[in-house]
Amino acid sequence: MLHLILADAELETVPREIAPHRIFAWQARRRGRLPTELLLDSSLHHLAMRGLRDADRRGRPDIAHVCLQLALDSPLNRGGQLRLYVHTRHNKLITIDPATRIPHAYNRFVGLIEHLFLTGTAPPEKPLLRLEDAPLAETIARIKPARVISFNERGEKKLFSELFRGLSKGDEACVVIGGFPHGDFLSDVRELSNELVCIDPDLLTAPTVTARAIYAYEDAFGTQTLRFTR
Repeated sequence: MLHLILADAELETVPREIAPHRIFAWQARRRGRLPTELLLDSSLHHLAMRGLRDADRRGRPDIAHVCLQLALDSPLNRGGQLRLYVHTRHNKLITIDPATRIPHAYNRFVGLIEHLFLTGTAPPEKPLLRLEDAPLAETIARIKPARVISFNERGEKKLFSELFRGLSKGDEACVVIGGFPHGDFLSDVRELSNELVCIDPDLLTAPTVTARAIYAYEDAFGTQTLRFTR
């Protein structure tokens, strides 16, 4: 089983210190929500975010949107061998049921996540996403993986075909991928990992790393072969 954690993801509702900005008042009225119930999005809210700490990396729900779509649509997930989690900068943890189908339309995804932050579960008719308070260390401790591999540009250089060498199919493997556009992890990933790995000389985006990590696991344990021979 592969457990994939999108860690320190820049997925959050509008912080109280910038909620009075007029851009949120207009959007909140149109959406029927309070300003602090809206999902922070730098493409829409960049003017209000100028005085926000770490403003240059925050408000990026699009990263989680693309990563979740890629992961949930993978043969590994359809084969029941993938578990997905999104851990946010505020130590919120979203656990995603493998049967979840993330909306392709970005505005529908935003509405889904806003409902999740408001109620703790989503969608309302059949909860498949659950939200709780949990730091990254606690999340990894629950999984009890045989190996934790975190991706970092300063990690040991490896081919992605080498990532899961030494693990057996029955082992619980965990990969940690940064859910932010640039910079470093906010959590102490080095302390929580068995190894930090770099799989490309260029800086890769989170969706690209997500796709490669899943493919590497599929390739290492013959997921495609097993699915063809069923």
